[in-house]
Amino acid sequence: MIERIAADFLVVLHLGFIIFVGLGALLCLRWKKIVWLHLPAVVWAAAIEFRRGICPLTPLEQQLRLAAGEAGYSGSFIEHYLLPVIYPAGLDATFQYILGTLVILVNLVTYGWVVFLRYRRGSNQ
Repeated sequence: MIERIAADFLVVLHLGFIIFVGLGALLCLRWKKIVWLHLPAVVWAAAIEFRRGICPLTPLEQQLRLAAGEAGYSGSFIEHYLLPVIYPAGLDATFQYILGTLVILVNLVTYGWVVFLRYRRGSNQ
């Protein structure tokens, strides 16, 4: 039971990290220093995709599920709705390169927008 809860927690943590990588630059509008956490997360996520690797949370989650006596991802709300987002079907090398590129492009555009808004705020004062 505790292994299943820990595995579900890791899935939520993993999804939170993915959301942070994709949208974390927006937090810079409120907290400037978050950039020091966000940029390394973006680099890590892009590197994982470009190297066709997997996040270290994935094998840990799978080990916890095996320890809980589960053979796959079935049963809970988290597994049914969140796992397909984190582990999409057809995740091959080309798709991983696309994801890595998308991570970089989304963040470049978002940081460009953040810098623009900060510049505009500074020039209006």
